[in-house]
Amino acid sequence: MANFGELVLVLGDLHIPHRANAIPEKFKRMLVPNKMQHVICTGNLGSKDQYEDLRNLAPNVHVVCGDFEYTNTMPENAAPPSSTTPSSFPETRVVQVGDFRIGVVHGHQIVPWGDHMALSMMRRKLGCDILVSGHTHKNEVVEHEGYYHINPGSITGAYSC
Repeated sequence: MANFGELVLVLGDLHIPHRANAIPEKFKRMLVPNKMQHVICTGNLGSKDQYEDLRNLAPNVHVVCGDFEYTNTMPENAAPPSSTTPSSFPETRVVQVGDFRIGVVHGHQIVPWGDHMALSMMRRKLGCDILVSGHTHKNEVVEHEGYYHINPGSITGAYSC
């Protein structure tokens, strides 16, 4: 049997229940526990239940703080929120998957939002091969300066402010 490496689910901007009721059922049926090795989330989960659902999908769950994160999203054993972030998810993180260093940021910190020159600056700052960002709710994969920028959009189709 061929080895295709580690399977990674990249998602973000759920906004459940504030802007969307749930992940669409057709997509939810594909989210089988332990099918993937990593879940990378660009934040804005909306509730603790959404975080627990992600934790049930894969052994490695990597979440960053969105701009509409709520302290009730965090598990009980998480560090208390700081005065600068609304939750104790980190602002950024770097995840090693196989040979790739994947940087993760929500994207509200990038000005202008979604700008590939600004995203490249963040990618260089994090020292990663691939940068995953959200916030714009527009899915895209772009090669820029020989590196990839991935935006998963909104898994729920939640509207963007």
